[in-house]
Amino acid sequence: MNQHARNIAERIDTLKNELVNFVENLSAEDWQKTCEWEGWPVGVTAYHLGAAHFAIAGLIGMIIKGEDLPQLTMDQINEKSKADAREHLDCTKAESLDLLRKNGAKLSAFVAGLSDGDLDCKGSMPAFGGEFSAEQLIESIIFQSAGQHLKSMKTAIGR
Repeated sequence: MNQHARNIAERIDTLKNELVNFVENLSAEDWQKTCEWEGWPVGVTAYHLGAAHFAIAGLIGMIIKGEDLPQLTMDQINEKSKADAREHLDCTKAESLDLLRKNGAKLSAFVAGLSDGDLDCKGSMPAFGGEFSAEQLIESIIFQSAGQHLKSMKTAIGR
């Protein structure tokens, strides 16, 4: 097994565990507070992380296989996220925790099995400024964007 990939997988697990712990400890009142950055309730933001951010194994697989990625712009991704947020306004804590746990574990296991060559494979999408590696995609979606969502949720509830 590749130690570099395992290190990334451990970072994913650490973030997943932090998110799960955070969500488990939210009160019903906290769940409804609005995240300023997203404009969504904390609960919807938690759901989004589990359903979208931790569900990127398919995109990584496409990069590794040399398949064409969807040619989405950041505006298109943001509009899809807003539509998903509206659709899941009534999501429950249990649903969000289930997505965070399952998709987080799936992503971590997938990444742990990658080679350096896999992590270096390149794909292209306008939303990410053109060409990027599988590792850069993980860094951007999981550690930067998901990290920003977590910070926004914490700010919304005063932590």
